[in-house]
Amino acid sequence: MLLFCERLLSVLTLTVFLTISLKAQSITQTVRGKTIDQESNTPLPGANVVVIEPGPKFNAQHNLQKGYLKSNPPTFQKDFFIRGTSLKSVAFRRAVLAPALLMAAGLSTLDGDNDDNYEVQKERNRYIPNFRHQADDLLQHAPIVVVYGLNWLGVKGKNDFANRTAILIKTEVMLGILTFSLKRITAVPRPDNSNKLTSFPSGHTAQAFAAATFMAKEYGDKNIWYSIGAYTMATGVGAMRVMNNRHWISDVVVGAGLGILTTNLVYLTHQYRWGNKTKGGQTIVMPSYDGQTGMVNIIHRIN
Repeated sequence: MLLFCERLLSVLTLTVFLTISLKAQSITQTVRGKTIDQESNTPLPGANVVVIEPGPKFNAQHNLQKGYLKSNPPTFQKDFFIRGTSLKSVAFRRAVLAPALLMAAGLSTLDGDNDDNYEVQKERNRYIPNFRHQADDLLQHAPIVVVYGLNWLGVKGKNDFANRTAILIKTEVMLGILTFSLKRITAVPRPDNSNKLTSFPSGHTAQAFAAATFMAKEYGDKNIWYSIGAYTMATGVGAMRVMNNRHWISDVVVGAGLGILTTNLVYLTHQYRWGNKTKGGQTIVMPSYDGQTGMVNIIHRIN
């Protein structure tokens, strides 16, 4: 039992590391593509600043009695447009580093000279031989339910509904292909002697960590506890797969890395072609009237 607890503690430690790593990556990606609507002499680190010279000033005094908005004369100010930067390679390394470490740790236990899998199973059979619980079947999808539930309650995430759903669908398709292909190629028998050669990697754990990363990406910037809660649920799913004697410890660790890697790569390559994320500029047509002269102001902003 002590050995099993040590393995579980190791996974929890890696979870904290992954949460911090993904949080830093998310903040870095948020900087790119952001437009600052006020003048500033402090450039953002790691960004290329392009100064768009101000356009002509115009004045518009509106009369409330005639149904027009009365406001102070607006003045165009300089906009700072943050272009795509050279952070792409850095973002890619951050996307693959943590899951690669997890998968390497899991693969190391498959070595013929390494009997960690059997030691953990021995401890499990000694202390909880009759453990059976199906909570992992539900918890693997829990972060996804939480993300859409928070959005329904009005807590906005990183992306709009269309982009968020497109990212989720791509993640699930990619994860399913990778997981079932590896199961078929490796043909590792399950520890419960069920004669099923589908143990490696753990599909439940991969799904749980993909969903946890999805939640961390959408809400981790708002509060780090969203990420910690998501990864804690995912870690619980992985632990229960071992406690239910459905997977070896190596299946779980590699599945966790695979789930995180898949979601990271989908977010990294998503083009945001749906909803309110646009690649081009934004054009605003604003009519005005000062009591004597009518005019139409056309403002085009590059995003």
